[in-house]
Amino acid sequence: MIRFYRLLDYFFSMAKNVAVVIQEDPRKTHRPVEALRIALGLSAGSHVTTVVLLGEAARLLGDETDDILDVEILEKYLPAIKQLEIPFILPNMIDQVVIQDDFLVKRENNETIRSFVQSMDCTLVF
Repeated sequence: MIRFYRLLDYFFSMAKNVAVVIQEDPRKTHRPVEALRIALGLSAGSHVTTVVLLGEAARLLGDETDDILDVEILEKYLPAIKQLEIPFILPNMIDQVVIQDDFLVKRENNETIRSFVQSMDCTLVF
């Protein structure tokens, strides 16, 4: 006999494929840094987490971070993100932000990113 609450525990304990999509400018709002913190927390658990950085959000991984709001919090979490090798997907654009070398970054076209996000079990958008 399967009890209902056991079934729920089973489904909610399974690892999920999660995309964290960050599209806001980290120079104008605190939300992108908070989104990276959330992605780090999800990655530390059993979830397979990928971060998608759109537009100016790519600055979170850039060499120039002085103008980012909450840069001190960002600098605190970046080493853990590097160590856990959290994958990032960025759009393949002509004028790209220069990204630090030690992140796991893949550049894709917009259609591939759209398909990837749609294939996830859960997507968080910031």
